[in-house]
Amino acid sequence: MAPAFETVSAPQQEGETETVTSYSTGNDGQGVGFKSKVTVVGSGNWGSVAAKLIASNTLKLNSFHDEVRMWVFEETLQTGEKLTDVINKTNENVKYLPGIRLGKNVVADPDLDNAVKDANMLVFVTPHQFMEGICKRLVGKVRGDVEAISLIKGMEVKMEGPCMISNLISEQLGINCSVLMGANIANEIAVEKFSEATVGYRHNREIAEQWVKLFGTPYFMVTPVQDVEGVELCGTLKNIVAIAAGFVDGLDMGNNTKAAIMRIGLREMKAFSKLLFSSVRDSTFFESCGVADVITTCLGGRNRKVAEAFARNGGKRSFDELEAEMLQGQKLQGVSTAREVYEVLSHRGWLELFPLFSTVHEICIGHLPPSAIVEYSEKKPKLSLLEDSTRYI
Repeated sequence: MAPAFETVSAPQQEGETETVTSYSTGNDGQGVGFKSKVTVVGSGNWGSVAAKLIASNTLKLNSFHDEVRMWVFEETLQTGEKLTDVINKTNENVKYLPGIRLGKNVVADPDLDNAVKDANMLVFVTPHQFMEGICKRLVGKVRGDVEAISLIKGMEVKMEGPCMISNLISEQLGINCSVLMGANIANEIAVEKFSEATVGYRHNREIAEQWVKLFGTPYFMVTPVQDVEGVELCGTLKNIVAIAAGFVDGLDMGNNTKAAIMRIGLREMKAFSKLLFSSVRDSTFFESCGVADVITTCLGGRNRKVAEAFARNGGKRSFDELEAEMLQGQKLQGVSTAREVYEVLSHRGWLELFPLFSTVHEICIGHLPPSAIVEYSEKKPKLSLLEDSTRYI
């Protein structure tokens, strides 16, 4: 079979891109006739949309099995039916993505072990606080040649320091893990409104291109970037900025204030990322996972929405209460991420260097009123870290 040619752009040094020609024989390097098998671990709002995107492509690409397994944390609906049964009967996640057909080749499976069995491509998309338990359950249950990708926006904080979810997956399961982040409000992608995303990969560009093929559609454009930590931290930290933006909305402070919060938040995102990982590229913050995700999450999305309600109630109703009332089982990421980042900042003596991040957490736990989101500017960092444009900004 004559090789097919595909051209992609890969980032190199600042301001440069390299055009790379990849060669594919249609078997993904696994032998003639080999077909990759994909499982999506997670079935919430974003997980269901990811399954829809992937399923539309596995039907078209000869190098993939048609069927896409989707692991579902089993729930009993008000009708008394099991969620997995309803998904498989109606081809619709009636709880987390109602009104959207997932594709008849999506199969919901409540058994995690069975869902990942035989899969060589795993897509993780669950609330980040559940991932350590999921990984422990999967130890010894996945193939040794599995490639993984995380769509999860969050981090774990351990005694030794912060642990990105992609690293958690890699370390516990012994597999390579890329990431996909971007300006991706799930419900808009579900109805096929144009959107972008960024795949962060480590070393193997061919693997990144496989993920691009698997997710990319005419309405969902995916770009590969060789910067896992930068892409993942953008997706994680922007939820803190969205909480701050929600406070601004809840207090009717206006668009000028919100724009200022977004700019300062992006600045802190970049500084924090580069302090943790010197390999993070400046250019990553101008990809979809960076500035675009900050903008869309601060304009819409669940973190902004619930933070607005929190501020309108003067902080008198907890985020847990508001989450349960407003999100119908979906989980916030911004509040827990703010707490985890605060732990890192406190442990390393960086609190004064990141006044926005610090203040968001203190508002969330009731130590400060929502109005403090703009009062923090009176606190001038003692060090010039955030103003050092030659290093971080």
